[in-house]
Amino acid sequence: MSTSATTVEQAIIAAHQAAFAEFPPQPAPALTSEQQQNPVYAGALAACSQLGFIAIDADCIANAWAAQSQRTGQFDASAWPSAAADFGLLPAGGANAFAACPQKLGLYAVLPTAEWVGRMARAGVPTVQLRFKSEDPAAIEREVKAAVAAVQGTQALLFINDHWRQAIAAGSYGVHLGQEDLDALSAAELAELRASGVRLGVSTHGYAEMVRASQAQPSYIAMGAIFPTTLKKMATVPQGVARLMHYAGLTRSYPQVAIGGIGAPQFAQVLESGVGSIAVVRAIVNATNPEQAAAELMALLA
Repeated sequence: MSTSATTVEQAIIAAHQAAFAEFPPQPAPALTSEQQQNPVYAGALAACSQLGFIAIDADCIANAWAAQSQRTGQFDASAWPSAAADFGLLPAGGANAFAACPQKLGLYAVLPTAEWVGRMARAGVPTVQLRFKSEDPAAIEREVKAAVAAVQGTQALLFINDHWRQAIAAGSYGVHLGQEDLDALSAAELAELRASGVRLGVSTHGYAEMVRASQAQPSYIAMGAIFPTTLKKMATVPQGVARLMHYAGLTRSYPQVAIGGIGAPQFAQVLESGVGSIAVVRAIVNATNPEQAAAELMALLA
């Protein structure tokens, strides 16, 4: 691999700048002396920073590109890294994996109250999540119990956002954790969560978070925010469809959920990535007729 870092950088940018044109360049992380000795890593790090990837993701891709080049015996600027092993991403189904959920979770409605959960479960939405925001432990416990009761007699799979101990106690099908919430769990707490038999979904916002999430062997991986969303302040820019295509290819062994600013007009392009589930919030909660909106979105997924 007798090529320079500058040559690698220029070749990667030339091959991929069109796909990532919407992203502003990001500062490149400083190189260690050891990293400077690896022209593929150094060049890929600089290139991915120019293509708009934040430092932790640029580093992740650069390491994968170096591993791919080492594995294949050559550097190929056109071959964006896609092998899970090159990223150190663990495939689904390992010895310490969480309980499995369907590979295709279908329409995934993220809802603010147990009442909404029951309403969408009765409307036939296959996957629902209670995202109940409160600082009152008693209120949280009541709402989680009510959500579990609300899906009884339906086919809906219920995930509880954040409140995993209450979800286990109430008998929820699954829980969903953000990256920071997952990172905050001790090894003992993660083992407790896994031993309960509950399914675990994890939010990710780029390559580095997907790799970290895979270490926990969750039941599914959520990827976003794909488009701009006003529902929560995001630490990262919208990921866009071009990035989603790469993310979905990398995590294909897991059930996948695309989330963030997705409405009916975006369903077709999101589904081109091959994800088996699309999560929506405003497309249902803000609809004039939520049941009709859910039916139309499920038809798009079918």
